[in-house]
Amino acid sequence: MSEIPLPFIQSLQNLLGAEAGGLLDALQQAPPVSIRYNRKKTAAGKFVQETPVPWCPDGVYLAQRPAFTLDPLWHGGAYYVQEASSMFLAQLAPALPSLGSRCRVLDLCAAPGGKSTLLAGLLPPESLLVANEPIRSRAAILQENLAKWGSSNVVVTRNDPQQFGMLAGAFDLLLVDAPCSGEGMFRKDAAAMREWSLAHVRFCAERQRRIVAGAWNALREGGLLAYSTCTFNRDENDANVQWIQDTLGAERAPLPLTPAWGVVESEAGYRFYPHRVQGEGFFMSVLRKTSPSRSANRKGNEKAIRRAAAKAPAQVEKWLSGQFVFDTRDNFIHALPCSQQAFIAQLSQHLNVLQAGVAVGEQKGTTIIPAAALALSTALQPTAFPKVEVDLSTALHFLRRDAVKLDGAEKDFVLLTYNHLPLGFVKRLGRRTNNLYPAAWRIRMTVPQR
Repeated sequence: MSEIPLPFIQSLQNLLGAEAGGLLDALQQAPPVSIRYNRKKTAAGKFVQETPVPWCPDGVYLAQRPAFTLDPLWHGGAYYVQEASSMFLAQLAPALPSLGSRCRVLDLCAAPGGKSTLLAGLLPPESLLVANEPIRSRAAILQENLAKWGSSNVVVTRNDPQQFGMLAGAFDLLLVDAPCSGEGMFRKDAAAMREWSLAHVRFCAERQRRIVAGAWNALREGGLLAYSTCTFNRDENDANVQWIQDTLGAERAPLPLTPAWGVVESEAGYRFYPHRVQGEGFFMSVLRKTSPSRSANRKGNEKAIRRAAAKAPAQVEKWLSGQFVFDTRDNFIHALPCSQQAFIAQLSQHLNVLQAGVAVGEQKGTTIIPAAALALSTALQPTAFPKVEVDLSTALHFLRRDAVKLDGAEKDFVLLTYNHLPLGFVKRLGRRTNNLYPAAWRIRMTVPQR
C-alpha cells in the first residue's frame, strides 16, 4: 500500500480525534468481499460461509474473493459484486411508497451500476429508473450491467447533469453518488491515494455542488435526494449537505438506523468508517426538497409515442410477460413499459438515450434475431425459446464467444442456461451453431479445457 499522505492523516485527526489511529490501522487491512443477490433470479446461498450485510437484506459478505469472471451466474445477473457500505441505499425502501407506485428515479452518476441495480430491485413494477452516466466508456459498462440485472423498467442515458434541468419536477427521487476524492477507498484504490491532496478535495467539493445544482430542477418539490460519496472529509460531505439545504432548499429526511451496525449518524448524514463497520468509507445523506421547480414543457414527443404504440410482430409479443408497447427504429425492437411510455418518449426527445426498456431483437427480413438483453430480462417468457442446460465448461466457452456444440438438427434460436439461469442465445444451424453473445461482453480470461 502507498504511503498515506500526512495532510490526510491530519484531516482525519481533526475529524475523528483519538479514533483516527483505529481508522488508519483499518486502511492497512485487506478489504472485505461482498455481493448482493438478485432476488428475481436467485436465492442467497451460492457461496460457502456467507454472512449477512446487516443494512441490506440481499447483501452478504464472503469469506474470500472467488474468481467472479469464471462464474456464469455472475454474468447471468444472479448477483452483483458491490462494496457493502454502499448497500446502505437499501434503507431507502421504507420511504419509497410515499413517492407513489409510478415513481420516477434518476441515478445521475450511475456507472458502473451498483446503486442502479439495487434501486431497480426496490422500485414498484410501474415505476421507472433512469440511470445516467456522462462518460462514454463508463456508460457502456453501466448499460451492460443493467441488461444483465434484467429489470425492464430502466432507461440508460449519457448526458451531462445540467441537461436534466429542463425536465422540471419530473423525478420523485434523485440519487447523486458524486465523484469524490475517494478517501474511503484508499485500501482498494492506490491511484486515489496518489492523487489525493487538499486542493483535490476542494475541487471535488465544488464539482459535487455543480452536479447537484445542475439537476436540481428535475426533482419535484417534496421529492427526495440521496447524496453520497466514498470519502470522509467534511468539505465533500457535511459542508455540501448544508449548502444544498441553504442554497437549493431542502431538509434532512432521516432513515432507519440500528446502533449495532456501527454506522455513525451526524447532523449531516450517515458515516461508514472501516474501523467501525465491515466495509469501506462511505457517506450518505437523504434530503427532502422544499423548493419548487421552475416550470418547463414536459410534453412527450407525440410522434415517438405513436411509433412506440405501433403493433409489434405477433411472435415478439409472446416473448415477454408484462404490459409493454413496442418501439422499432433502425430495425431494432425495444419493449417499453406501458406505464411510462409517454415519459420515455419525452426523455428520447431531450436526452441521449442509450437503452430504454427491454432490447428485444433486430429484424432482418422476416427473421427477428433475439437480443442478448432479452435472454437476461426477467420479463422473458420461460417458454418463449427452446432451452439447453449446459455445464460449467460449455457455459464459459459460450461467454468467451467460442463455438458451442449442441445436440439436435433443428434450425432455431436456442436459449442456453446454466443452473437454470439464462445466459444468452445461440442460433442452431443443423450441425453447427452461431454464438450470439455480444463481443463487447465476452470474457477474455482463459477457461478450463473441455
